Amino acid sequence: MIKRVGGAVVVALIALLWSATPAAAHNTLIGSSPRSGAQVDSGPDKVELTFDQPVQFGQGLNTIAVLGPNNDHWEAGPPQVASNVVSAAVRPLGPAGVYKIGYRILSADGHPVNGEVAFTLTKAGTGTPGPAIQPGEATPASGESGGGVPAWVWIAGAAVLLAAGLVLALRMGKGPEKE
Repeated sequence: MIKRVGGAVVVALIALLWSATPAAAHNTLIGSSPRSGAQVDSGPDKVELTFDQPVQFGQGLNTIAVLGPNNDHWEAGPPQVASNVVSAAVRPLGPAGVYKIGYRILSADGHPVNGEVAFTLTKAGTGTPGPAIQPGEATPASGESGGGVPAWVWIAGAAVLLAAGLVLALRMGKGPEKE
C-alpha cells in the first residue's frame, strides 16, 4: 500500500514539474535610441526601442509615434520588429525642444504594453512634420519572427499532463491490497 501511494505521489510530482513553465510576464523596455532623457544636437534617422523579450508582430499590433514640442508627428512609417527591437524611421526634426517617443507593442505574453521615452533636440532642424501614422503592419526585419508560444498553449499542456498524472495515480491505487 505504501509503495502505491509513494508511486502515485512521485508520478504526480513528475507531472507537475514537467508541466512547469516560466511565468509569462509583460515585456519591459530595457533601452532606447535615443536614450531616455538624452540631449541631441541633431535628430535621429530612426528611433529604436529594445525590450527584454521578443515582440509579436502583425497588422496593427505595434505603433510608434514621435511627437515634437507642438505635438506634431515626426515618425516616417510603420514600426519594424526584429525579435525584441522595435524601430521606426523618423523625418528630419524641426523645432528645438522635447520630443516624445510613444509606443504600444504586443508583448510576448499577448498583452499590450505602452509607454513613452523623451529626448531633447537642442538645435532646431529644418524638417517639417508629417501626418499621424495609422497603426499598420509591423513587419519582421531580417526574416526573424516575433512573439513566442501563446500562454494558453502552456496552460493547456499543463492541464493535460496533470490530468494524465492523476489518472495514472488513481489506477495505481486500485487493485487488491497485499501486505
